Amino acid sequence: MDLLNEYLIYLIPLFGLVGILVMAVKAAWVTKQPAGDANMTELAGYIADGAMAFLRAEWKVLSYFVVVAGILLAYSGTTVATSSWVIAVSFVIGAFLSAFAGFIGMRIATKANVRTTEAARTSLAKALKVSFTGGTVMGLGVAGLAIIGLGSLFIVFYTMYVKNTGGDVNGEAMAKALDVLAGFSLGAESIALFARVGGGIYTKAADVGADLVGKVEAGIPEDDVRNPATIADNVGDNVGDVAGMGADLFGSYVATMLATMVLGREIVSHDNFGGIAPVLLPMVIAGLGLLFSIVGASLVKIKNETDSVQNALNIGNWASIVLTAIATYFVVQWMLPTEDMHLTRDVVDGVLKPGAKEFDKTDVFLAIIVGLIVGTLMSIITEYYTAMGKRPVLSIIRQSSTGHATNIIGGLAIGMESTVLPILVLAAGIYGSYHFAGLYGVAVAAAGMMATTAMQLAIDAFGPIADNAGGIAEMSRLPEEVRHRTDNLDAVGNTTAATGKGFAIASAALTSLALFAAFVGVAGIEHIDIYKADVLAGLFVGGMIPFIFSALAISAVGRAAMAMVEEVRRQFREIPGIMEYKAKPEYEKCVDISTKASIREMVAPGLIALITPIIIGFAFGPEVLGGLLAGVTVSGVLMGIFQSNAGGAWDNAKKSFEKGVEINGEIYYKKSEPHKASVTGDTVGDPFKDTSGPSMNILIKLMSIVSLVIAPHLNHQVDTNPRIQRELKQQSMEKPMIQRGHKL
Repeated sequence: MDLLNEYLIYLIPLFGLVGILVMAVKAAWVTKQPAGDANMTELAGYIADGAMAFLRAEWKVLSYFVVVAGILLAYSGTTVATSSWVIAVSFVIGAFLSAFAGFIGMRIATKANVRTTEAARTSLAKALKVSFTGGTVMGLGVAGLAIIGLGSLFIVFYTMYVKNTGGDVNGEAMAKALDVLAGFSLGAESIALFARVGGGIYTKAADVGADLVGKVEAGIPEDDVRNPATIADNVGDNVGDVAGMGADLFGSYVATMLATMVLGREIVSHDNFGGIAPVLLPMVIAGLGLLFSIVGASLVKIKNETDSVQNALNIGNWASIVLTAIATYFVVQWMLPTEDMHLTRDVVDGVLKPGAKEFDKTDVFLAIIVGLIVGTLMSIITEYYTAMGKRPVLSIIRQSSTGHATNIIGGLAIGMESTVLPILVLAAGIYGSYHFAGLYGVAVAAAGMMATTAMQLAIDAFGPIADNAGGIAEMSRLPEEVRHRTDNLDAVGNTTAATGKGFAIASAALTSLALFAAFVGVAGIEHIDIYKADVLAGLFVGGMIPFIFSALAISAVGRAAMAMVEEVRRQFREIPGIMEYKAKPEYEKCVDISTKASIREMVAPGLIALITPIIIGFAFGPEVLGGLLAGVTVSGVLMGIFQSNAGGAWDNAKKSFEKGVEINGEIYYKKSEPHKASVTGDTVGDPFKDTSGPSMNILIKLMSIVSLVIAPHLNHQVDTNPRIQRELKQQSMEKPMIQRGHKL
């Protein structure tokens, strides 16, 4: 069986190759669709040029970071036996593929937006097909690149460090291969954080500036061609919600598989069969999920104008989840050993530690099912708190009738309330997956949740495409029914974007716990005792990190938005004829403001995530670093859910006024006083839901991955540092005295 599993290694990249080939076919289909008249093509060209200008500026800065970080990793890899300078190569490849995944999404989104607008002239069904196919290209590109990259590098490192040396797949040889592979995840998550924060700052600076001056002060519609910031706003939809989200989920996908692989290395069974199967399982699950995401995407379609777009998306999503669950059962039964299994760290002198978990392959399958259920429930709960017509959004609408302040109060309260059910679901998921298969169960539950990432991202990415399509329809002053169809897609897209963020945060929580468990094993920590003052201090510092991170990101949006507001006001004041459609605004000035601000402001939040674990780990040791990671994870998950859901609810409360809402027996529409209050709430919620909130999941994963990469160095520090050795000796001498005192 182990020989068959070893041959399976070479098939894993083929899963990714299938995804890339299907992606290419769908991308070609989107490109062939009609792009509308010359005016529409010109506007779409402005958006595409602005998006690529941002990417070029961002890549220039990030290339310096990748070079410096790669040199440091290459040097550090030579200082301990369990690592290698090759980790730097792995890091660079991960960074490149993460950036490339965002580029794929950006290219197709800027092609699909205007084609969706043109399709909306015909029917809602055609518009959905074009926009969702564009999103599918993004999903398949991200998942395909991740599986090809991780699978191919694993083949190389397994051959170098295990197969060619005759090493034990459960021993130090495999540990070294996986430590070097961790560089791939570190590169992916590093780029994801900068892309997500930079893109979020860009899009929200433009959005806030456009809303405050255009809608509130000038009283012109959203995406009006007269608004100088409208092009920057539409560019922002792509750089934040497409390129940023693509890099984000690429990193999440890779981190989840890596965490499960690291824990899988420690699995052995009672007949001494450990083998490579538990290491390969997460990559196989991801490959199957990719194939079934292709099947699910083919089911997303509607026939007429009255069909529900949300239901069509749900059918495709559910199909991919159910098919993945069924296939996973047979894969687990085939790959894993028949004897009971456990982690090697749970055994002392051949006897399981008290509380250690013993499990079989059916338990592993049940843990995967737990992960799928948690991901589904998180999406359902997030949809409830952010969708139009539901109690949370309706409550914000009602509170808009009494002014701007009560709208803000209502949105904050809904965001805080929305943390309760997701946290209970996550807690139950952690408990349930651990009950079935211990720490490996928690990791493989996250792998199960992330298996259908291609489908989840397709659903998510279609939203910004539809939003851009509506913007182009408004700027081109197309017939009302065209904008009505794009608004229908956009409203669903707002909800799917919110559910996508909830899904990403949930996966980050499970993945971070698995990475945390992997870090504890690699760093050689027996346990983390929060009764110690330094560990408790680390816990509090970790809990603070998401708050200062959010403060920096939101402040950056505020500063950039102020510059945007001043520029839009200047153009309205100094360029005569804009409001009469006689003069064209200077769109490029607003695009330039967002680009420069986002590149400048993304650095500080990113460095916090990268540098903090290194400083704490080397200054205070692995146990204090473990306390820091625990604090970051709990605080970050709560902050991520709160901010993303509050922002999503504010957004859909504002959009509800476009169709008309009833408050105390009276119908209110756009430009009414309650609508103006809802615009203020949406403006506050913009950086919540698109900048700081969705960055939380990357923050907690990136800090965990950095800790995992430096863990061999911390383990070496424990073995060689005289001060630490003296402390350990003192603790061992004091332990009997403490026990005797306890008896007294």
